[in-house]
Amino acid sequence: MKIFTILLLSCFLSCAAYAQTASSVVPDTVKKRDTIRQLDLIDIGKSWLHIRPKVVRTQGDKKVYFSILPISGTVPGGSGHALVTSTTAGIYLGPRKTTNLSSAVFAPYWNFTNRFGLPLRNSIWFPNDTWTIQGDIRLLRYPQYTWGLGSANSNADQTLVDYNYIRFYESALKRIRPYLFAGVGYDMDFHSNIHSDDPATNLAQFTNYAYGTAGSSFSSGITFNLLYDTRTNSINPLPGAYANIVYRVNPTFLGSNNTWNSVYIDLRKYLPLNPTNTFNQNTLAFWTFLWSAVGDVPYLDLPSIGWDPYNRSGEGIEQNRYRGKTLFYFESEYRRDITENGFLGFVVFSNISTVSGSGTLFTSWHPAAGTGLRIKFNKGSGTNLGIDYAFSNGYSGIFLNLGEAF
Repeated sequence: MKIFTILLLSCFLSCAAYAQTASSVVPDTVKKRDTIRQLDLIDIGKSWLHIRPKVVRTQGDKKVYFSILPISGTVPGGSGHALVTSTTAGIYLGPRKTTNLSSAVFAPYWNFTNRFGLPLRNSIWFPNDTWTIQGDIRLLRYPQYTWGLGSANSNADQTLVDYNYIRFYESALKRIRPYLFAGVGYDMDFHSNIHSDDPATNLAQFTNYAYGTAGSSFSSGITFNLLYDTRTNSINPLPGAYANIVYRVNPTFLGSNNTWNSVYIDLRKYLPLNPTNTFNQNTLAFWTFLWSAVGDVPYLDLPSIGWDPYNRSGEGIEQNRYRGKTLFYFESEYRRDITENGFLGFVVFSNISTVSGSGTLFTSWHPAAGTGLRIKFNKGSGTNLGIDYAFSNGYSGIFLNLGEAF
């Protein structure tokens, strides 16, 4: 609890300090960054198809930017290949100089049998950033391996858990100071038909956890949110800072099977190594979060690697590999353009995490690392196509994404 209190106070103090000098956090040269000199895959496609480019629109125009990528990938749980279509849309709802880019990401998948997912994320910024609405809606049929709590089990000591999942998260936050927002929200998690694919495996006995390991679980709660964000683009963050605190209360009178609470503290910092150059990426990025829950938390609602709100943590570690009531995570990444027009770039990254359960919090650490290529997919929204290779002890993979990890 001492560590949690220190982190919480540090986050509040950091937000207060940033708010006092918010105008210096994001240089005007970065805020006014245009895309005239940039090159993306859309430009190349138009060139191949001999489509004459339109006159460049002024920065004051409202414009929607779409990035659509149909790919073949794998779904969790060894269910084979699936058709995955990732669509990212960005739009400015107000003046570009004073309004963040609103975005929506829709990435459905289907393996042509009984595995599918319909996830939709939204980040809406009202004109002049007076309000923001953050949302996460999912309908999933989601098989996934689990290893129980903590870090004691080996990679081979696993069982496949199958379930249906409906998520509805929405929150509305009002600006109370420059770049600082506060608000409330509603979070709902409904897991049904929870069972192990092995009929001989009793999931409650395997995990040694009684709550939400059979049949179904329902969690319904109110969230209290505090957000500090100087980034102008969440799809491809420019230099700036980000801090987010979400405290969730799940009482039974709102329908929850059990009473439990959680807190999620997320801190990010982006350091430009060449701040005078507004066109070429050369940035160090850092991300850390603490996620902790207390009470009779359903098993599938417990903090788990890869199950952060954006499902981007632990690249190089199999999703859900480590689960417990408390999870601490840290990642660093170096981002650099290869070409002057921003079409090609690369990243190098590493991450480390620790999770409670079996007495392993802050005593057992799980590192991963990797590198990747970046291809400018849509210069208007700053969307990159990322092709990453990441690895950890006993696991490695190639990952394809639209947008940056954080």
